[in-house]
Amino acid sequence: MTPIRIAMWSGPRNISTAMMRAFENRPDTAVVDEPYYAAYLDRTDLHHPMRDAVIAAGPTDPEQVRAALLGPVPGGRAIYYQKHMTQHMLPEFDRSWMAACENVFLIRAPEAVLASYVVKRAEVSLGDIGFVEQARLFDETTERLGKAPPVIDADDVLAEPRNVLARLCAAIGIPFAEAMLGWPPGPRATDGVWAPAWYDAVERSTKFTRPARQTAPLTPELAAIADAARPYYERLARHRLSLAGA
Repeated sequence: MTPIRIAMWSGPRNISTAMMRAFENRPDTAVVDEPYYAAYLDRTDLHHPMRDAVIAAGPTDPEQVRAALLGPVPGGRAIYYQKHMTQHMLPEFDRSWMAACENVFLIRAPEAVLASYVVKRAEVSLGDIGFVEQARLFDETTERLGKAPPVIDADDVLAEPRNVLARLCAAIGIPFAEAMLGWPPGPRATDGVWAPAWYDAVERSTKFTRPARQTAPLTPELAAIADAARPYYERLARHRLSLAGA
């Protein structure tokens, strides 16, 4: 039986790790966490938390990453869920492998992304949060398919996780599983080596939940980045899976 490969394309701080938890809690699914991260950092001058450890954990060769994504699924599982950060897919990296995957785009309002991002890393630019790259990958996928691929919004997931996940599963041709709605707390062996710098909240989580409180207003500098990102977000948001009939 040919496995189903799901490439989930997100920017940082988009509930992407919680989404990975939801899929990993399915008994039929294996996951991989940001497989291009080491290659991305190895080719840039960006100073991310735990940069040296991420690069050392590798692989740094994008061809090796591509081969693994298309190779045998860990544990022989029927579904291979691949959590990707859009900004990691540098222009020089081969993207042809994406045609073998069900590509899904996880979006979140840029204001919420930035408010969460700067808690972990004070230095931020438009390129760091992946909106431009996400739109480019979305356009490429749409052109190849002749239709828009599935888009889900983080706020919709947090508001109605069962409904959104059921609709997503139907869109990519897999059965919905109740196990996706909750997971045990704590770290996972499948988490990237960078987990101590980024995953503290999700390690305490057991399900999708709305933030307990509203974030503070963005600084003028961050607001300008949010304004630049918003057209890309809104363009994809027009295609997000409807919540009608919930």
